[in-house]
Formats: sequence, C-alpha cells, structure tokens
Amino acid sequence: MINFCHIAPTKHLNDFCEQQTHHLLLAHLIEEDPEYTKWYAEGKGLYDTYIMDNSAFEMYKQGREMYPIDKLIEMANKVGADYVVMSDYPNEPSKKTIEAAEYLAPKLKELGFGTFFVPQSVIGDFEDYIAGFAWAASSPLVDYIGVSILGVPNAFGVERENKLQRFMSRWYMMNELDRRGILELAAANGKKIHFLGMVDGPNEIMLCSQFRIDTWDSSAAVWAGLRGIAFDSSPTGLINGKYEEEVDFNYETSDTNDITRAQKNCEYIDALCGGVW
Repeated sequence: MINFCHIAPTKHLNDFCEQQTHHLLLAHLIEEDPEYTKWYAEGKGLYDTYIMDNSAFEMYKQGREMYPIDKLIEMANKVGADYVVMSDYPNEPSKKTIEAAEYLAPKLKELGFGTFFVPQSVIGDFEDYIAGFAWAASSPLVDYIGVSILGVPNAFGVERENKLQRFMSRWYMMNELDRRGILELAAANGKKIHFLGMVDGPNEIMLCSQFRIDTWDSSAAVWAGLRGIAFDSSPTGLINGKYEEEVDFNYETSDTNDITRAQKNCEYIDALCGGVW
C-alpha cells in the first residue's frame, strides 16, 4: 500500500487532505501563507507523517534560488515537520546535491528531523542520476529518497514536450535501479521511497506498483478536478496528459460539481494506491 499525500489549495485543505495520514508540505507556502501554516501546525497530532518539501520544483520553474538551511529549519519548526527535503539542484551534477546533503543532514539530524534526499543530474546524464541515487541508498545521512518528476525526466532529457517518454521515465528508472541492485540496497539500509509529484496521469501508480513505494504526493487529483478535468479511461488516466497550469494555492470555489469531481479524482488515486484496479 502507498500512503498518498494529496495537495490542495489552502481554502480546500479540509475538503481533500483531512483524511489522509501522510502529508507533503510546501516550504514556500509555509513562508507565504499563514492560514496554510496554521492548518498544519494545529493538525500535527492528528497525522502520522509530515514531509516538508523544499519547493525546489517551484523554485526551479520560477528561476529562483533554493532556500538556505536556516530558512528550511525555521519553516520546518513552524509546522512540526518529521522529515525535511534537503536542498537539491535540478540540471546540476549529482555532486552538488550530495555535497549539500553532507552539509545539511548532520544539522537536521541533530535537531531531530529525518532527512530526505532528492537525486538530480544534468539534463541527459542518466548515469550521474543513478550515481546520486546509489549514494543515497548507502549513506547513513539519508532516511528518505525522493524520486522526482523533474529529476528523472531530466536524466533522460524528456522533461519538456515529450509526454509519452516523460510518463514512462520513472517506471524505466526504477527498473534500472532494481536491475543494478540499488533498490535492494536502499531497502536493506532502511531507506523509505517517495514519489514526488505526478506527470501525465494517475495510472503511473499502476505502472510502478511492482516497486516498494512508501509515499507519493501530487496536486493532480484536486487541481485538475477543480479546474473541470476528471480522470478518464485512457491508458494514462488523463487523455491530454498533465494539466500544466500552475496550482493557485489561493484558489477557492463553492461549486459543488468541481469539488465532487476533485473528490472522485482523489478516490481513484486512493484506490490505485490500495491495489484496486
């Protein structure tokens, strides 16, 4: 079973996120949105796990600098995070993300946080991505490994304008990691595995169900549903691929049709995570 972390606009957290046991929190929202921070801080005792993301995907897409360690720690303390996603650097050699982890992990562990590492590489450098993952699988500095919708497609050079290859990329990467014994090494060393985000349809869960995945997050079910898109019977579950409009976390609607559609999208994902299809 995969513990899925649905992500929703702040005004709709009660509608879509209240029942789940694991949550992925976004650092930039903790910084910018007091209502979002309050909802998670007050709910801390009700849920099993808080993973605080470093918002690298959003920062990368917006061309912004990654958060420094002091800022990440400050925001993690505000919500009582269990794990903190360490700084990662899309389209940079894996060494840069590894060096950041070597600096950050001891500080986070000393403060009682679990550490979450996201392998990255230069676009098109498949082998360097695998090297970064292998480092995390063996390093005592890492508790959680994140498989990114940016890092993996970048490793294959298919993140943009190639929806079929992008949809298949994490499945192929996991097979390669498995073939080389790296997933077995990660399991033997007690590493948790998390899939960050979702690309071109919810049926990626079905595609990757053969692998041990502890947690997975996405705004896809909620955001597509609120914007009028229901999951469908196409091979990926979204016939036109990912809904590319950036999530507006200030968005609010009282339209019951949109809310119901988004809830059904969430139920579809939850069923897949429970092995029902």
